[in-house]
Amino acid sequence: MMTMNTFVAMWRFLLTLGPSAMIILMLNKGILDNRPDIVDEPHRVRSTLIENLREVYDFIIIGGGSAGCVLAARLSENPAWNVLLLEAGGDEPNLIDLPQMYPVFQRSPWDWKYSTEPSDRYCLAMEDQRCFWPRGKVLGGCSSINAMMYIRGNRRDYDHWAELGNPGWEYSNILRYFRKTEDMRVPGYERNPYHGHGGPISVERYRFPSPLLNIFMQAAHQLGLVHPDGDFNGRSQTGFAPPHGTLRDGLRCSANKGYIRRSWQRPNLDIVLKAFVERILIEPESRRAVGVLFEYGLIKQTVRASREVILSAGAVASPQLLMVSGVGPREQLEPLGIPVVQHLPGVGGNLQDHISTSGATYTIDGGPGRHLSFIVPEMMTEEAVVDFVRGRDSFFYAMSVSEVMGFFSTRYQDQRQDWPDVQIFMGSYSYGADGGMIGRRGAAITLDNYAETFEPVIYQDSFVIAPLVMRPRSRGYLQILSSDPKIHPLIHANYYDDPHDMAVMVEGLKMAHRLTQTPVMQSLNATMNIYEWRNCPEVEYLSDAFWECLARFYSQTIYHPVGTCKMAPASDPSGVVDPRLRVRGLRGLRVIDASIMPTIPTGNTNAPTLMLAERGADIIKEDWHHYRDGGWG
Repeated sequence: MMTMNTFVAMWRFLLTLGPSAMIILMLNKGILDNRPDIVDEPHRVRSTLIENLREVYDFIIIGGGSAGCVLAARLSENPAWNVLLLEAGGDEPNLIDLPQMYPVFQRSPWDWKYSTEPSDRYCLAMEDQRCFWPRGKVLGGCSSINAMMYIRGNRRDYDHWAELGNPGWEYSNILRYFRKTEDMRVPGYERNPYHGHGGPISVERYRFPSPLLNIFMQAAHQLGLVHPDGDFNGRSQTGFAPPHGTLRDGLRCSANKGYIRRSWQRPNLDIVLKAFVERILIEPESRRAVGVLFEYGLIKQTVRASREVILSAGAVASPQLLMVSGVGPREQLEPLGIPVVQHLPGVGGNLQDHISTSGATYTIDGGPGRHLSFIVPEMMTEEAVVDFVRGRDSFFYAMSVSEVMGFFSTRYQDQRQDWPDVQIFMGSYSYGADGGMIGRRGAAITLDNYAETFEPVIYQDSFVIAPLVMRPRSRGYLQILSSDPKIHPLIHANYYDDPHDMAVMVEGLKMAHRLTQTPVMQSLNATMNIYEWRNCPEVEYLSDAFWECLARFYSQTIYHPVGTCKMAPASDPSGVVDPRLRVRGLRGLRVIDASIMPTIPTGNTNAPTLMLAERGADIIKEDWHHYRDGGWG
């Protein structure tokens, strides 16, 4: 039965929907009329007509996400190779460029709208107790709908990959690929040995910070936690600082904008948008991938590859497409009537993600007549639209979810290693700041839970501190339900399966709370949202059990699933690809995307995905340069 709080919240959502929609319509119209830098008509991709496709390509790339864009641009640099890129989504809409608008594209036509299987251990505040998993269904993939944070991970992550039996992936070798992707535009980094200049992906600071950014940094300073260099991608990672973003002139710089818009007009590169790949064609006798079957406009199309098929569909779709093509665990394929071409038990396993707790909300007293945090109805106004379309600073440039970021080591991690086990986002608005219109919907928090815990602090000056577990020990897996690739697989995230992960999360939440107890925060009367206690009234307030309750109710992905087509040496039975990213037991088929990561990096995963795609492109070029058959013999 609907409670009064839920009823009130529902009607408020309905009453604010119209004005919010009008602002977005005004913004879109203003961009079309006044912002040619965003519309970017001369460089926008035109999909190749089906009737103009070649019968055979040297390389077919499945998926135009972060990795697929890199591969298409780099492989087509060789004019002797013909390259086809197939992407299930369309081009980026104009509003995707605006950093503040990124949550709008979750649960939209530009999102695959995955969700995890229900659990009684996590996502308890979410609809059907499922975690919502946004994945980009657009040219550019998740780089087009993410929060644009440019974090490479820790050098020890990549040294560990090499130690697991993957030579060539150690930090000393892959740093050059991070540099190759990058056009560092932040002043002061012109001669920094860790950063690159002139690469496809520009890196800047976010514009339009709230007054809370300086307060967050003061809190970190008062705990002795400020990063010494202000650069998580340099000589050390531990500390707190404003993060860098994949931005160009304050706007999103996706893999599409960075790589494809500069290369799509090459005569040897064809790109088909809204092309849904249904199966990889593998000859059973030669065990060679020879092409793909895809659907375009309800018509089935077949195209062949003379050298390689490259799978870059991401950590969910890549293993699913392997399995429906007969490559994967026999026990999953045979009951569905899928002929087993290659039994690989590791396909779909080894699933890892950075679980976060997004509910730690604190109210503050900014003083009479002023707000320190972003209250969305006050910021998302006609005046803000006019400022933006005329090129002035505006709320639409802001990245409120993490104005300050931190990495620190809990008591479970040796601090001397500079290999933090927790990442923290300090955000300048909370679930109450937008009235639940976008944040609640994006996280899939139920209307009842929102009404009980966040409605009481609606539109109050507030912020959120969200910790993420960096190297979870828990492992999940994917399970396909059908040979039809359009049916989403079951996602068994298995968050907190290993108790160690919850222990680390609790320490992360306690550190977040410590930041709110600093003198600068207490001068603002920073106070935990007491209504969140309603989720577990039986536990002691601010005890470890309280923080665990918060973690189990407000569990949220941060767009970082990896590992489901694990890179590993032949001695590892759970491996799917070798260190040169070739699928075991087959010829002419590689996987190059976040799914090949053997372990998840310490930080956001988009920059590592760009790096491994750059390295993957070089591996392919090397193999076909040194071997007549590309080294597949």
